[in-house]
This record gives sequence, structure tokens and C-alpha cells, in this order.
Amino acid sequence: MSTLEWTRKKSRLFRELNTVVAVMARDITVFLKSPGMVIMSLGMPLVMMGMIGGNLMQNLGVGLAFQFGKFMLVGMLVNMLFMITSMGMTSLVDDHETDFNQEMLVSPVSRYSLVIGKTCGSMFGAIISIAGTLIVGLLMGVTLIASQLLLVLALSPLMCLSGGALAMMLIGVIKNKKTANMAVTLIVMPQMFLSGAIIPIHNSSGVLMILSRLMPMTYCLDLMRAVVYAGSPEYSSVVMFDPLINFAAILALTVICLMIGTFLFAKSQKNR
Repeated sequence: MSTLEWTRKKSRLFRELNTVVAVMARDITVFLKSPGMVIMSLGMPLVMMGMIGGNLMQNLGVGLAFQFGKFMLVGMLVNMLFMITSMGMTSLVDDHETDFNQEMLVSPVSRYSLVIGKTCGSMFGAIISIAGTLIVGLLMGVTLIASQLLLVLALSPLMCLSGGALAMMLIGVIKNKKTANMAVTLIVMPQMFLSGAIIPIHNSSGVLMILSRLMPMTYCLDLMRAVVYAGSPEYSSVVMFDPLINFAAILALTVICLMIGTFLFAKSQKNR
């Protein structure tokens, strides 16, 4: 490779990274300037973990081969990462209406850089929701040790990217903010129940089993529980698949959703 070619590739790489950072920084700034979004990220866990999870823990957590509180806490952490990231991706619809997307798409940068930057920006609010979930869990007497918490944080970007890629498939064809929010809710809420976030799915069969295997959150949850429960006697009762299988499934589904979603998004912008 000649020096000129290397310089061009290096310049292009920096341009793409700069795009990701710029879009991410813009979304984080918008988030911090919107008190309602901050309150929602911190308050949503109170409803999801405190009310729904608390009720299930008191009524369904008896007689299981594992501690239901910890099982549910990990599930809620992944669910919040998916939910907040997916909801954050709907801001692409607002950007469409203000022509921000058009200005970005006419620049010589990859569409994937724009989408990944948007996902990383949405990830910030999702990480805030982790803090809210952990606080609610602490009040309920359910906690993770420091090493487990570090593993959860390390895997969080992968979970957010998976959730954001799934949301892109809908946002690519929806141009109304209200409709986009409803559509994202329709893909996140069923996953909370069918992927095993708060209800074990080891014995699911038929259509329910097929649906659960098609959902990215199923593998994200199983991978997260695999690292949290590693070495514990409860591992076999909680984890369904080998961690490598989960990781491969997450990557495959994320890449497929990201490619399809980005293609539909870029195509819709060209057809304006």
C-alpha cells in the first residue's frame, strides 16, 4: 500500500470517527438539556423494577431453583438498556423533520457512522437508567457485587447497540414521532416477557419459543446472566445457551438489523 493510499484511508477513518463523536455529543447535550428525559431515565426503573418486578418477586419468586430477585434485576437492567436506547433512536424522526438528517447525509460520511453515533448518544440515557434500576434494586434488597456490576457495564454498549439496531428497522420507514414511539414500544414490551427478562422461559414451546429465539434481547439477557452467574450453583438453572452462542447470535442479529435499518433510513431520506 502506497503512502498516499494509507493517508487517504487514515483521513477517511478519522472523518467517520469524528462523525460518530459529533452525533453522539449532540444527542448527549440534548439529553442533558431535557429534564423530562433525565427524569424518565431515572424514574422508569421505579415502575419497571419497583412495581412490576416487586409484585412478581412477592408472588412468583417462591419455590424456584434460584434467587428470583437477582434474576429479575439482571433482566430489568438489560430491558432498560434496550428500552431507553430504542426510545432515544426515535429522535431520528425529529431530525428528519428539522432537516438535520439531510444535512448530514449530503456530507461525505458513511450512513453507518450517523446511525452508530445516534445509538451511542442514546446509550448515555440508557446507562443513566442502569443507575436508577440499581438504586431501586438496592431499596428492594437486591444487589450485585462489584465484579458483577463491572461485567454488566462492560457488556452494556453491546446491549444498547443491539437494541438500537432493532429500532432502526422501524424508524427507517416511519416518519411520524408518535407512530415511531408506539412502534418501538411494540417491539420492546413483548421482548420483556418473551425473552425472559422477568419470567423464566426455559419451558417455553411452540410459537412462544420460536418468537423468543428470534428476539435479540433473549440472547443479550442470557449472555448477561451467564457472566453474572458464572461459577455459581444457580448457573444451569438460569442460563440457557453457551455464552459463545449468545455472543454470535447478538452480533449476527445486530449486523442484520443495522444493515437493513440503515438502508431503509438512507433510502427514505433520498426519497424526500
